[in-house]
Amino acid sequence: MAELVDWDLAERIAVRAAGREPLADSYHWESLEPDFTELTALAEELVAAETGLHSLAGPARGKVTDRAGWVRANISSFQRLLGPLTEKMAPRVSGPTVPIMRAAAAAEVGLLLGWMSGRVLGQYDLLVAGGSDDDPDGQPTDQDLVYYVGPNVLALEKKFGFPPREFRLWLALHEVTHRAQFTGVPWMREHYLGLLDRTLSSAGLDPMVLVRALKRTADELRAGRSPLAEGGITHLLAGPEQRAALDEIGGLMSLLEGHGDVTMDRAGAGHVPSAERFGRVLRNRRASATGLTKLVQRLIGLEAKLNQYQQGEDFIAEVERLGGGKAALEPVWRGPSWLPTLPEIREPHEWVSRVQLSDELVT
Repeated sequence: MAELVDWDLAERIAVRAAGREPLADSYHWESLEPDFTELTALAEELVAAETGLHSLAGPARGKVTDRAGWVRANISSFQRLLGPLTEKMAPRVSGPTVPIMRAAAAAEVGLLLGWMSGRVLGQYDLLVAGGSDDDPDGQPTDQDLVYYVGPNVLALEKKFGFPPREFRLWLALHEVTHRAQFTGVPWMREHYLGLLDRTLSSAGLDPMVLVRALKRTADELRAGRSPLAEGGITHLLAGPEQRAALDEIGGLMSLLEGHGDVTMDRAGAGHVPSAERFGRVLRNRRASATGLTKLVQRLIGLEAKLNQYQQGEDFIAEVERLGGGKAALEPVWRGPSWLPTLPEIREPHEWVSRVQLSDELVT
């Protein structure tokens, strides 16, 4: 049974669309690997000291890659993530048009990844797992990596005159915080992957999904809101069960992204004097997207993801204000039922009240 996406073609299209940053061939490239090896280790120490989250999976490992390497890593992640869905859908699709459909799907995935590869700076790769050779220490070489896309890092450093060592530590702090969240909280990884699996397993080929999506689009437009604001085309086309899972994922990711940004600033205090400038430049970079770039961001849900950063930061700030300090956030790491919902992210006092009530019932 052929997969519904021609992954080899998707990779070739993505690599071509990614292009090549000239700085990837410059002498500056040689500094990236040793810097990120050292700074990833330092970031892990600083994040653990700030958050109290200690990885249960061993030391963090940084990997510098070019755009093509980032594309290949994410193609692998996509294959593993979407495997159950494509297996479910494949028996329903047959006939002479299947090769055309596979190629069209490959083009969509390839162009998306190619476009993203020119913008991403770092990524903690949660989804890559299994099927790899071991390194000399017995650890799978393609698992649990913190990726840094070297050409994009160099391009920003040059364009804005960033001090390289400071900027690289600043990036490492954010990505290592995400690793600490997923490897330092024993239940977090399985909970997150379970939400993704629930979203995909409830997907189907019901034509009424499109009808309902069109109605929601009309309703949102009449209300003066963007129909893509909640999570792009994926959220728009989701059925009720998927939307519920997507809302859970949205609440979780708002928390984790906000926590990542807050921790990056706090853990880097005294180590990254230019942190405020880095943050301002990257926020302006996100907000300055126009035309086709902004449309793509909306369609794929990237604009909604960018909003999660600020919503998460606002949630944490308000929880700490209401609860009298950083300890007020501690319950989020107790278990899935303690996580804030998406409405609670937007109304932090509701989560604080729920937590206080739960603690009173226990005592």
